[in-house]
Amino acid sequence: MKNFKLIKKVLPYFKRYQSILYLDLFCAGLTTLAEMVLPLILRYITNTGMTDLESLTSQVILKLALLYLVVKAVEVVAGFYMTSIGHMMGARIETDMRHDVYFHLQGLSHRFYNETQIGQIMSRLTNDLFDITEFAHHCPEEYFIGGLKILVSFIILCNIHWPLTLILYLLIPLMVVGASRYNQKMRQAQKDQRVHVGHLNSAIEDSLSGIRVVKSFGNEREELDKFQKENVKFLGIKREFYRSMAGFNTVTKIFDGMMYLVVILGGGLFMIQGKIQPGDLIAYVMYVNTLLITVRRIVEFTEQFQKGMTGIERFSEIMAEESEIKDPQKPLVFEDVRGEIAFNHVDFSYNEKEQILKDFNLKIQAGENVAIVGPSGSGKTTLCSLIPRFYDVNAGAITIDDIDIRKVKLRDLRRHIGIVQQDVYLFSGTVYENILYGNLKAKKDDVIRAAKLAGAHDFIEDLPLGYDTYVGERGVMLSGGQKQRISIARVFLKNPSILILDEATSALDNKSEIIIQDSLEKLSQNRTTLTIAHRLTTIQNADRILVMTDQGIIEEGTHEELMNLHQEYYKLYTKNGRNIESIGKD
Repeated sequence: MKNFKLIKKVLPYFKRYQSILYLDLFCAGLTTLAEMVLPLILRYITNTGMTDLESLTSQVILKLALLYLVVKAVEVVAGFYMTSIGHMMGARIETDMRHDVYFHLQGLSHRFYNETQIGQIMSRLTNDLFDITEFAHHCPEEYFIGGLKILVSFIILCNIHWPLTLILYLLIPLMVVGASRYNQKMRQAQKDQRVHVGHLNSAIEDSLSGIRVVKSFGNEREELDKFQKENVKFLGIKREFYRSMAGFNTVTKIFDGMMYLVVILGGGLFMIQGKIQPGDLIAYVMYVNTLLITVRRIVEFTEQFQKGMTGIERFSEIMAEESEIKDPQKPLVFEDVRGEIAFNHVDFSYNEKEQILKDFNLKIQAGENVAIVGPSGSGKTTLCSLIPRFYDVNAGAITIDDIDIRKVKLRDLRRHIGIVQQDVYLFSGTVYENILYGNLKAKKDDVIRAAKLAGAHDFIEDLPLGYDTYVGERGVMLSGGQKQRISIARVFLKNPSILILDEATSALDNKSEIIIQDSLEKLSQNRTTLTIAHRLTTIQNADRILVMTDQGIIEEGTHEELMNLHQEYYKLYTKNGRNIESIGKD
C-alpha cells in the first residue's frame, strides 16, 4: 500500500489526541527555533569584532549571553515535554490500536483461525504495534522539525548569500532521488522481517507447547534443526535490510560531502571576493551543519519510519479481514429458549471442493437427547459447529424454536448453548476462575454448587489451595479427568438450554469415563442434548441415535431398535465389543 493511504488509516487515532499532538509540535518548533539562534549570535559577534570591535562591549556580550540562556531554557522545557508527554501520545495510540485489533479478532470466524498461525497474530499484536508507537510520536515530530529547520535555514542563508544557498539546496532533491531506490528495498525487507517473525513465533509456540512429546520421542535435535533453519532464513532477510540501509546511508553521506565541498569552494571564493564576511561564513557552516544533522536524523529515522509503515500495513491487513459470521441488523428477541432444533435443507462445505452436508434435514425436539455416531468425516462435528454459528450454512437454514439462528445476535444464541469438548481448554488461572468463566456474574456458592454437580468438588478440595489452586497453562497441573470435570462444572454454571457433547469422554481412561458419564447425564437432564459418540456404550440411553455417513443420516432409532436392524449401527457396536467388555469389567 502507498504510504499516504497507510497514514490515512491511523489519522483517526491521532485525532483523539490532537491537542497533545499540536502542543508537541509547538514544543518541537520552539526547540528548533532555539537551535537556530546560536549561529546568528556568533555571526553578529564575529562580524562586529572584525569591523567595529569598540562597539562590542561587555554589556552587549552579557545581553547576548542572557538571550541565549533564555532561549536554551525554553529549549530544555519544550524538550522535556516532547520526551515525556509526546511519547505517551504514541503509547496511547498503540493501546487504542491493540484494543481495536483484539476486539476485531474476537469477531473473526473459525475459518480465519483455521487458516492463520497464532504466532502471526501475536506478532501483529506486539511487535507491529510497538513500532507504530514509535512512529506515532516520532514521525510528525521529526518531519516537522526537519521541515522547519530546512525552511528557516534556507531563509537565513538566502539573506547571507542566495546564490550559494541555491546551489546547496539543489543538492537535496538529488539526494532524495538517489536514496529513494534503497528506501523501497528497506520497506520490502522490513515487511518480510515482520512476516517471518510471525513464522518464528509460531514455530517456537508449536515446539514448546508440545515439549513433552518432543522429549518423549527424543527429538530435541530435530526441533532445534527446524528452528535453526527458520532462524538462519530470518538472518538472510535482515542481511537484505541492512544492505539496503547501508546503500541508503552511503548515498546521503556522499551528498553530505558534496554540500561541505560547495561551502568550502564557494564560501572561500566569495569571501576572497568580499561578497561574504568571515562571520557570515561561520554562520553558513553552522547552518549547513544543522541542515546536515537534520538530514542525518531523518535518515536514521527512516528505519523507524519503514518499521512504522510496515506495522500500519500489517495492522490494516488484519483489520480488513471480515468475518462471514455477522449479527443481523435487526435481531429478533431470543429469550426463554425451549431448545427445539431443525436443519432445513442445509448445504455446507468448508471449501468449494468437498461438500460435507447436502440437502440435510433433521428435527430435534425440545429436551430430546440425541446421539450422533458414524465414521470420521461424515459430518458429525460439523452439525454441532453449525448450531452455535461457528460456521454459516451455504444453503438452507437452521432454526431453534422456529427462529432462524442467523436472525438473532450471536451473543444471545451462544448464551443458550453449552459445549463440552474432547479437547478441554482451561485458561491459565485458578480452578475457581475457570469454573466462573461459565457465568462471570455468578457467586461463589453457585460455583461450588456447579462443581458438586459435575463431581469435581471433592478433588478440588483435596488440591493444595482448593478452588484457588493454579491450574497451569491449558490446565497442565491437572489430570485429563479433572480438567473434564471442571469444564463440565463450567457448563453447569452457564445453565444452557441446549447441550453439545463433542466426544467428551473419548480421551479418558475407562474409570474416568464412568465418573464423567455420570456427570454428563446429570448435565443433560431437561436440556436438548446432542452427543457425538466415539464409544457407543455411552449413548445406549439416548432418546434417539443417528447414524451418519457421507451419504447423510442412514439410520435412526433407539439403541434396541438399531441393534435389531443388524445394519450399520449393529456393525459399529459389535466392532467395539472388546471395549464394551473392558468397560464392564471396570
